[in-house]
Formats: sequence, structure tokens, C-alpha cells
Amino acid sequence: MTICFFGCDYKYETEAVMKLFFPLTLFEFSYEEEAEGDRVVVRSDEGRLSVSVYTDGKTEISEGTHEKAEAEGFTDEQALCRMLYRILEGMTGVSPKWGCLTGIRPVKKVNALAAEGKSKEEIFAELNRRYYTSEEKLELAYATAITQDKALKRLSDNSYSLYISIPFCPTRCAYCSFVSHSIQSSGAKLIPGYTEKLCEEIALTAEMAEKKGLVLDTIYIGGGTPTAISAENIEKIMKKVSECFDISSAAEYTVEAGRADTITEEKLRVIKEYGASRISVNPQSMVDSVLEAAGRRHTAAQVEECFNMARRLGFDNINMDVIAGLPTDTEEGFAYTIDKLIGLDPEDITVHTLTVKRSADLFARSDEVKKSISPSEVDRMVSYSCRRLMESGYMPYYLYRQKNTVGNLENVGYAKKGHESLYNIYIMEEAQTILAAGASGSTKLVNRATGKINRHINYKYPYEYISRFDMMIDKKNTFMNENT
Repeated sequence: MTICFFGCDYKYETEAVMKLFFPLTLFEFSYEEEAEGDRVVVRSDEGRLSVSVYTDGKTEISEGTHEKAEAEGFTDEQALCRMLYRILEGMTGVSPKWGCLTGIRPVKKVNALAAEGKSKEEIFAELNRRYYTSEEKLELAYATAITQDKALKRLSDNSYSLYISIPFCPTRCAYCSFVSHSIQSSGAKLIPGYTEKLCEEIALTAEMAEKKGLVLDTIYIGGGTPTAISAENIEKIMKKVSECFDISSAAEYTVEAGRADTITEEKLRVIKEYGASRISVNPQSMVDSVLEAAGRRHTAAQVEECFNMARRLGFDNINMDVIAGLPTDTEEGFAYTIDKLIGLDPEDITVHTLTVKRSADLFARSDEVKKSISPSEVDRMVSYSCRRLMESGYMPYYLYRQKNTVGNLENVGYAKKGHESLYNIYIMEEAQTILAAGASGSTKLVNRATGKINRHINYKYPYEYISRFDMMIDKKNTFMNENT
């Protein structure tokens, strides 16, 4: 399908609305002439706004004016996207529960309206008016905002979180779009050099933080799969962190242990010895056939063994991730996974919805994914997880959304009271400065008074990170010196 623009160029938001109704679809764009066949035509011409949709032999047209959009509090782009949404809703019979709200962080909109003094009812009315968002999702976003309120209020203007990237995995999962190297391919030979340069950047980052008068709040070591590397290399990295930072002052220290086929007692002992207070043991599913279809090289029994091992070693704050909508999964299988994890009793359970990005292996199998599981099934999976987890004492505390997510649904972290991950809240709400070390690490300097955010991103791939390290650090130093 082609999207044609006349008198405007609203590609990003228009495509985002189209993907709500035509997931895993690649669109073409035209700016000079109207295409033939299935197409969407978006026009802004001397104050007149119109959207026309031609598909499957049907035609629907919606028209408006600049003055009408302005009077209702919308930009031309917002008005046109609302018109497109309503047409597609009528033509397809699909009503996405988030409506035409396409941003990553819907809870920020709730927080912003609450900061204006609006009541829950007023917040719901405004977001429904602007985005047609369902009450179910508004309730979820509002509950998340309430849960994270205490964490946001504890922030000081000079606090920061430290993120450390270990972008290696034993193998690449079918759904993965992260920048990570498989150790079974070329990744293993990069690990020693990467570890050396990462330790160097950790030390330099500590110096940068001290020069800016920043105070460490949380630490998060993620990936990839950090436990894909050896216990010796994990120890080198965590030892460098303890040498360069006062980890005793950190309110939270997380290490993503990740896949069960990478977790050993030796690695967990190192992680515990060097001060981590929170880890992740991520099954994604507790059904072996689903794990195999997703490219996970471990069983559900191994996940349970790793979880119990972590408990024996004294870890009392464990997160477990699952994904709704994995190929070959069923509603019954997903419900079994949720119930099984609740029975294990971790402090934190994160429910992701399958997102198929272009860099993921599953994108090449998008037709297979569409046939494997329907958006309505995934919606029921997500609704089940929300209900069961909240009934079991887990409350939503951070929430985000991504493009190309099945059913236009969301990712939600649920935690027992007092075990909400501060780092996850702060990064999703963009409420705190984050200093990042490692390949593809994104440093964000947040000015809490103005809301302005300045970003610096390290080189993306480990080989590039290693070979161009000095140049990268020079750029990072310049960025830190030029921004407040």
C-alpha cells in the first residue's frame, strides 16, 4: 500500500496509525503524484484537510479544516491522523485499545495531566477525547502512574543512573532486535578486547560524573545477555565498577542474568559478591515447545533450576520476563506460564508483547507470525496476565509501547510493593540522567527544571566500539563538557 502526501509530510505519525491496522506491513510513500491501487491520500490544501483511503475496492473519505482542528486543540497532523484512524476503524472493524495513541510512553501523558491538577475522571476524559483510548488501557496507565509516584518524588536534580552494556548472547533469539553478538559466531573473540575497553570507559564515566557533581543512584548491567560472558569477565567488569563508584550509596544494582543456558552458580556468586541487589532470570515462556520455536536453547525446567539456585545464594529481588504472542504459543500455554511464575514467587514479573522489528529473524517470517497467532488472542493473553498478576499482589509500575507490536499492545513491569525497579521507572519516564558505558549505550543528560534532554550514543557494534574507542571517548567528553 502507498501513502501519498499533498501539501504536507506527516510520514512518521501517519505510518504509525497505519501499522495499528496493518501490522508487519511495509508501506511505500509518494509526495509528487497519486499512486494507483490500494493507497491512502493525505492532503493539506489552503486550510482544507482530507484523508482518502482506497483499499479492497472500497473508498472512504474524511474532510475537515485547519480552523476546526485548531478550535478542538489539535495540530493539522493530529487532526489528519485522527481522521485516518476513524476511517480505518470503520473499514476494518478493528478498534485498537490504545486508540490512536502511538507514543512509547503513555504514562507520561497521565503524569503531565495529573501535574496540572486534573482528577482521574478528567484525565480519562481528555485522553479518550484526544486518542480514543479505551478505559481498560487508561486504567492500566493510571495504576502505573500511581505506583511509580513515590519513586519519582524521591529523585534529586543531581542524581544519575549508570547503565553498562554487555551486548553478547549465546545465540540470537528469533524475536530479538537488540544489538548483540552471538558467541557461537564471531562474538567470542571480541569479548576480551571489549571487556578491556568497557572497563576503561567505566573509569572515565566515573570521572565525568564527579566533574559534573552527579550522585550515583542506580546501576543496571544489561545486554544482550550479560551472563553470556565468562565469570572471569563479569568479575573484571563488576570489580571495576566497585573500584570507580561508591556502590554502597546506590539504591539499586541490577544485573540481567537473562537466559537459563548462560547462568551458572559461579557467575551468580560473582554477581552477588560484587554488590548486585537485583537480577533477572528471563524464561519468556515456561512451555518447552514455545521456547524451541523462539530460538531459546534452554528448557522451562532449567529456568526453574536457575531461579531456585539464585534464591539459595541469597538473591531476594528477582525479575522474570515473559512474552505474549510468541509463535506456537496458545492462550492456555501463556496462562500456564503466568501461573507458573506466580507460583515461583519472584518479586518482579515483566510482561512483554511480541514486537517484530525488521532486524529480528521473525520479520522475514512475518506471514508465518500472522498465521501463528491472532491479535485478539494476544490481547486476551495480555489481559489475563494483568488480571492474574494484580490479583496476586503485583502492581504495574512501568509501561512502554513499541511500533510493530502485535495488537498494538504494551510492555508492563509488575512488582510486589517495595520491589519496583527504580531504573526501569526513570528510563521509561525520562526522569533522570543516565550515563551509559558500552556499545550502543545511550547517555541522557536530563535537565529536570526544563525537561530538556541531551543525548549521546556510543558506537553501536562491539568491533566498532573497540576499534574506534578513543574517537568515541573524545566525542563523549565534548558532549559532557558542552551540556548541562
